[in-house]
Amino acid sequence: MKQVLSAQAPAPVGAYAQAVVHGGVAYLSGQVPLDPATGKLVPGGIEAQTRRVLDNLAAVLEAAGAGWPDVLRVTVYLADIGDFAAFNEVYAGVLGEARPARSTFQVAALPLGARIEIDAMAAVS
Repeated sequence: MKQVLSAQAPAPVGAYAQAVVHGGVAYLSGQVPLDPATGKLVPGGIEAQTRRVLDNLAAVLEAAGAGWPDVLRVTVYLADIGDFAAFNEVYAGVLGEARPARSTFQVAALPLGARIEIDAMAAVS
């Protein structure tokens, strides 16, 4: 098992890796919309927060040797399921033709008052 770390994504704030690779699969930890330069939650609504989360995940994917076309599955956690349509529009724009399997849930709360968190699994060679 190999741990993955990208300086272009927020540093882990607990006892976990940004991602681990094992058996040809990268398992990415959940990302919330933290600016990696400041460690602070990005300002703005669900659109800005979604873009930051996807940027963070893209940085970890790159460090693992993968990209959006390699993503097998994502899990999306929303603080308000009413944000789904706005989230989905940003998500579709960033992922382009990539269409990994996905589950989306509304949760009671997310770290630091974030509106969104996403984790992912991707194939790596």
